[in-house]
Amino acid sequence: MSVTVKSVRGSDWFGHPRGLSVLFLTEMWEMFSFFGMRAILVYYMTKHLHMDQAYASLVYGTYAAFVYFTPVLGGVMADRWLGKRNAVMIGGSTMALGHFMMGSEPLFYPALVLIAAGNGLFLPSLASQIEGLYRDGDERSKTAYNIYYVGINLGGFLAPLVCGTLGEAFGWHWGFAAAGFGMLLSLVIYLAGAAYLPVEPPRGAAAKAARPPLDRAARERFGLLIGIAAIVVVFRGAYEQNGNTIALWADTGIDRQLAFGWVIPMTWFQSINSLAVFAFTPFLVAHWTRLARRGVKTPLLARMATGAMIVGASFVALGLVAAWSDAHGTRASWLWLFAWFVVFTIGELYILPVGLALFGRMAPEGFRATSIATWFFAGFFGNLLAGALGTLWSQMSHGGFFTLIGGVAGLSAVLLYMLSRRHADVERHGQTGPAIVLAP
Repeated sequence: MSVTVKSVRGSDWFGHPRGLSVLFLTEMWEMFSFFGMRAILVYYMTKHLHMDQAYASLVYGTYAAFVYFTPVLGGVMADRWLGKRNAVMIGGSTMALGHFMMGSEPLFYPALVLIAAGNGLFLPSLASQIEGLYRDGDERSKTAYNIYYVGINLGGFLAPLVCGTLGEAFGWHWGFAAAGFGMLLSLVIYLAGAAYLPVEPPRGAAAKAARPPLDRAARERFGLLIGIAAIVVVFRGAYEQNGNTIALWADTGIDRQLAFGWVIPMTWFQSINSLAVFAFTPFLVAHWTRLARRGVKTPLLARMATGAMIVGASFVALGLVAAWSDAHGTRASWLWLFAWFVVFTIGELYILPVGLALFGRMAPEGFRATSIATWFFAGFFGNLLAGALGTLWSQMSHGGFFTLIGGVAGLSAVLLYMLSRRHADVERHGQTGPAIVLAP
């Protein structure tokens, strides 16, 4: 099936259709908005609203969970009724309103609801326009998601530096306002570049296409995907501590003092994750490409198990650092947290983007949206688990807590490895190349 889009007929930018640059910049500023608010959320709750730490962790985990749940409903609404462009505009406007509302204490909870709901319309509707930028057989489409993923992380890198610094130096409300303006800029870019985006497909009854029957093989494949998703729930219980208890430790457990009395803002550490994505993604893609050319198979489930094990080991190592610091009555050097983020991100690149690729490639024909929805549900329940685990932060030593979280990630690694050994056919269904695609 070929598509007709203006970006195909016009001149390209940087070797790709102009529409990809529009989507790249739109998503970059949306991620600036989203991660900017997230970087200061737990500090705002504990320092400004004076919430108990355990309760703040539950609120954070519940909010993060619904950020992954709402795209399941938002994607259906966009496909059947609203259309992708309307969904992006409505979702983006709703998110911007929510960010500005965060500046008012009585509107805190309604603001979180609006941001999560707006994200549900925005996230799937923007990313799903990428494929329509390319004609059938266009080899450039294979690297489009890699470029888009960089946009996500560029926004995630800038957000803590800007929103976090404003929040710490001038007041948390200024950080939320910066996030809101980032969302407005995202919408302006999207509207300005609308002429280069794919033509809207038909909706409603006209969009219904015949689906093949869900035969036994397809049901078995779905069963495997559900099993993988259940294990990813366990992994995310550890992974999502990144913006929760890790942020708290950056405040209370790290010596952030540098030369001349300058102190590293605690929110800046949240940018290291995105910085490491820039640094290591090309090396991992090149490594997997070389292995593929040599005929060495690297099953996707095995890659995911490796990533979970790396993340688990990073938490255990951090637990040892925290235990040593507590035993000596001192704070750990900021270099330890920097190193942790680097190792943590390498593990992330092995599991989360690879996992989404696996769900897209293994989906039975005609059920791809359902398959991706299963992946989002894993994020939903995983964040609920992360919030529940975060309540233990105040009840355990920091070293013991990080070691426990490392054990949770290690458990998911063992389960993924066992599943990989049992279902060797994943190699045939899922192993189609090294490309890293969008991960939520």
